[in-house]
Amino acid sequence: MSKFAVILPAAGASSRFRDRSYKKPFAPLAGRAVWLHSAHRFLQRQDVVQVIVAVSPDDHEFFREKFASEIAILGIHVVEGGKERGDSVRNALAAVKPEADFVCVHDAARPCLADPWIDAVFAKAEETGAAVLAIPAVATLKQVGADEAIVQTLPRKGVWEAQTPQVFRRDWLIEACEKSGFQPVTDDAQWLERAGRKVYVVPGSTLNVKITTREDLRLAEKILEVLPKPKLTGPRHPFADDDLWR
Repeated sequence: MSKFAVILPAAGASSRFRDRSYKKPFAPLAGRAVWLHSAHRFLQRQDVVQVIVAVSPDDHEFFREKFASEIAILGIHVVEGGKERGDSVRNALAAVKPEADFVCVHDAARPCLADPWIDAVFAKAEETGAAVLAIPAVATLKQVGADEAIVQTLPRKGVWEAQTPQVFRRDWLIEACEKSGFQPVTDDAQWLERAGRKVYVVPGSTLNVKITTREDLRLAEKILEVLPKPKLTGPRHPFADDDLWR
């Protein structure tokens, strides 16, 4: 059985979230922080050997104090993130356990996961070396200029919206990061694309929402109510009770 390390980037500025009390990964959602919903889907899996959370240096002390019990009991590894998403993933990569064959990167602010989606993207990554969840574009796509006027309508055939988890062979991801230098990326698959590796899409779901604004929390809470509870394939942790997903 392949072994997976999971990286949860949580070092963003959350500028569009507009909450004075919380950044979006740390905001309360259905009784626990957003990032914990993301983490719990992986913590029960036998094939996951490590969960790493990358937080901003400005939030590092707060995070360790606020979530001290969860970090200790669940065995969460915490690293300092960087200014850009790529910097956070790089820092987390350096902390990945040597026994991990694959690295899974999942947005800490994407809490509405289901086990079948994880199963599918993990299996595709094992088969091909690199796979991401994604959904085909269904809306009409417009390219808009700086003056907010439409420049052209873009064809949507063959266009997919990338989601996370994104899963890669560990050696491929490290090699691609090194080759890319410090060029910015908006998702982790871009590193592999630049390195000439094929990355395969696995159909995701519109329910796999990413928290961007405070209004998204209301939607996510409703989605969590209808998603199946995580299957228990590994040892139970102290928070794996019936109230976890309410």
